[in-house]
Amino acid sequence: MRSRQVNLGFDTRGRGTREITREVQEAIAGSGIRDGLCHIFIQHTSASLVLCENADPSVRHDLETFMARLAPDGDPVYRHSMEGPDDMPAHIRSILSNMDLTVPVHGGRAALGTWQGVYLWEHRTHAHHRRVVVTVQGE
Repeated sequence: MRSRQVNLGFDTRGRGTREITREVQEAIAGSGIRDGLCHIFIQHTSASLVLCENADPSVRHDLETFMARLAPDGDPVYRHSMEGPDDMPAHIRSILSNMDLTVPVHGGRAALGTWQGVYLWEHRTHAHHRRVVVTVQGE
């Protein structure tokens, strides 16, 4: 079994999704591993990773709308607001949507479904630089 780890950086525009499938596929291809697993981890507590529909952007819009209802900005019930009214909701959103993904690798590529893409989901309202670790293991 072999493994390779790559650190990626992404700038976000603020709350919303950014597709990172291409960069993940490049990390897998660069590993030389043909079959195995790819683990993707974001090193932040106010952004997450999701495997989502990649053909219709309204799906991601609807997810954002749902999360806004579930964890609204500025809710007075939150005690943690050191970095603003979007801080605690961002933590809740990232916990609910996960900070890591594991996808199978087959033939040197992520074995994603036809309509699946890997997305970094920024939960803060302002732009941030986000770090993602991609680890590929296999043969």
